[in-house]
Amino acid sequence: MFEKMTGFIREAIAELKRVTWPTRKEIGGSTLVVLIVVGILMLTIGVFDFLLSILVKLIVR
Repeated sequence: MFEKMTGFIREAIAELKRVTWPTRKEIGGSTLVVLIVVGILMLTIGVFDFLLSILVKLIVR
């Protein structure tokens, strides 16, 4: 069992060495895109929530 674990760890390390890791600039750009998309979605959901709450208040009255 110890041999299987050791083999798995060796294979995992070998696989991680073949990974092409993103540069700091690429990570910064991706983070900026994610933040912008989250902001847009947050505003969109907020507007829909506000409009639907007004609609519900009008219906309940």
